[in-house]
Amino acid sequence: MNIVVLNEKNTILNQFISEIRDETVQRDSMRFRRNMERIGEIMAYEISKQLQYEEREVTTPLGIANVSVPCEKPVLATILRAGLPFHQGILNYFDTADSSFISAFRKYSKDNSFHIELEYISCPDLDNRTLILCDPMLATGASMVLALNSLLKKGKPRHTHIATIIACKDGINYIQKNLSIINVTLWAAAVDEELTVKSYIIPGLGDAGDLAYGNKENI
Repeated sequence: MNIVVLNEKNTILNQFISEIRDETVQRDSMRFRRNMERIGEIMAYEISKQLQYEEREVTTPLGIANVSVPCEKPVLATILRAGLPFHQGILNYFDTADSSFISAFRKYSKDNSFHIELEYISCPDLDNRTLILCDPMLATGASMVLALNSLLKKGKPRHTHIATIIACKDGINYIQKNLSIINVTLWAAAVDEELTVKSYIIPGLGDAGDLAYGNKENI
């Protein structure tokens, strides 16, 4: 698995990462969603460099221009609900892509432990297509692996891109050990070192879904 960490270079991306982490800025849920969307747009631009291209002739008012454009239509998948703004940012750039949606959540027990449950998946045929699976937080990695393995029942992608905003090293290691496919690139805006006992990333940013759409009760 190839791993690309975008904040290792100084770009405007770091401004958006700083704002989604900032507990003061986080109080504005609309700005939080927009910053996730912006990060998705930047990541889509980087991922676009890995796609297949073809040259086309474009007629301008003054003649013919040869332009190299993507020749494939990727599938953009996300895990509800936290992934929606991030997915939208990627979709803003891959605006002809097909989309897939996965309903997965942490099912908590009385002792506050949890396991990941998957309720629903909507997805087109994935055979020989580029799959981009996005989720803003990669903590334990369990939900990402579960989601990806479920998507693979819809076909075998030519290449899979896993896109996340904040990843944890534990989650990256889990994915590397448990993926059933090899043609995978992991894209992370930033990587943090630790998880809390409740499997939240430190320093992370908190619960991305709650910050984007309001608090929920654990099921």
